[in-house]
Amino acid sequence: MTLQQRDKRALIGLGAASVLMLLYWISGSPSSGSGTKIAAPVDNVDRDDRRLAGLRKEIATLNGKEAVLKQASAELAEREKGLIPGDTAEQAQAQLLEILKRIGKDQSPPLEIRQVELATPQPYGDAYGLVTVAVNMDCRIEELVNFLAQVGAQAEIMSTDEIRFGASKPKEKTMPVRITVSGLVDRRLTPAKKGLPQL
Repeated sequence: MTLQQRDKRALIGLGAASVLMLLYWISGSPSSGSGTKIAAPVDNVDRDDRRLAGLRKEIATLNGKEAVLKQASAELAEREKGLIPGDTAEQAQAQLLEILKRIGKDQSPPLEIRQVELATPQPYGDAYGLVTVAVNMDCRIEELVNFLAQVGAQAEIMSTDEIRFGASKPKEKTMPVRITVSGLVDRRLTPAKKGLPQL
């Protein structure tokens, strides 16, 4: 079999290509002593720009958020001045009772509180507690309305929970009334909730 000139050139080209491929493979092989390193991926510039813009926006709103926080803290401090004072729940209940007695004495004619019942202090949310006092008295309907209006007008945070009416006395135009009033106190004055023990 004889090789033509064209076949000889093809074989020479194939041999040269094989040598070049072998050299390329040897130079790029990790087992070679060239110590090739894998480059870390390059961060996406657009993603970093968006993140930077978001951080700048958050920083720009930080002053506004601090101002809102200061205003809310000041309003909270002002409102918490209305908490019933006392070092214990019993002292707070006594203070609430004194407020109710003072309101009764300020009525015209003065209302006399005949009987008092103190309820167990209860938690109210996470930060507050409730102390409750029930009082019994005899009064006319207009005296009761004035008394309840005065309870709602106090600086202390308190409200009427329940009103019970007894049989009226037609000659005196009075009726026995039981009024239950609760006042807001600091949470530390109320007992902690007792739950199941942790296992």
